[in-house]
Amino acid sequence: MRKIKTMLGCALLLALLCTACTGGKQPESGKVYHIYYVNNEETKNLTVDYTSGTEDTETLLEELLGQLGQIPSKFEYEAPLAGSFALLGYTLDSGQLTLDFDGYYREMDSIKEVLTRAAIVRTLTQIPGIEYVSFTVQGELLTDSNGVAVGTMSSDLFIDNAGNEINAYEQVNLHLYFANEDGTGLVEENRRNVVYSSNIAMEKLVVEKLVAGPEAEDAYPTINPQTKIISVAVRDGTCYVNLDQTFLNQPYNVSAEVTIYSITNSLVELPNVNRVQISIGGETDISYREKFSLSDVYERNLDLLDTQ
Repeated sequence: MRKIKTMLGCALLLALLCTACTGGKQPESGKVYHIYYVNNEETKNLTVDYTSGTEDTETLLEELLGQLGQIPSKFEYEAPLAGSFALLGYTLDSGQLTLDFDGYYREMDSIKEVLTRAAIVRTLTQIPGIEYVSFTVQGELLTDSNGVAVGTMSSDLFIDNAGNEINAYEQVNLHLYFANEDGTGLVEENRRNVVYSSNIAMEKLVVEKLVAGPEAEDAYPTINPQTKIISVAVRDGTCYVNLDQTFLNQPYNVSAEVTIYSITNSLVELPNVNRVQISIGGETDISYREKFSLSDVYERNLDLLDTQ
């Protein structure tokens, strides 16, 4: 198992000095990489092509880190690593790159932070040997604006728009329904200013948040957290939620009715959804916990709402 551990003075600083010494001149031949930046309006990512003559993972990593920290020639671009925070160091272990930042990283507003993170991840995962990136702040896992750990990220997390841009990130308020303490009723959780990519359909975002579980202390999960979302689509007011087999395995003490209406009520809060149908691997001829036929279409049910 190959493991690399480098502090900033040996990596990013060296890369920046090398860039300065060469005047930013790129090799005439080599592989072309996209360096991702944040636009001045802080609404999206933009790219500039960069040619490197090396194929060594560590050397290329230091080189691209240097590019991410160099002020670009285009004034409308902001370099992700040229802000008020500092990269303290990194570790690379079996395709997993962990970047550790100082405490100033947390002072960015949520939208710019997501765009900065997208720019760094998309740039560095182009390097052979780096598949995933995670962020830590002074050794602790990075959390989002809601206090949830961000975890490992791959290039697939940030989907390209037409051209060289990543779609803008937006904020939304969500009304989600989770289980009460004894698993027999629902409690509503209002999440404000949830940051999400506009590439993601709101219906899928809702289901993703349900699978991830609640944040409020008086709310409890309703769906197996290992559940994979195959697809979510809306047609004529009906939201079709296609999940994998893991959904059928319920690790929590939650009634079948609460799980079904946790999904249904949360989705029906969206203006374009009136009904919900759940399928497993595209199949609906299944009974969920022998009580609810997935061939049925479900509508909002507020009778389960725990108002105490």
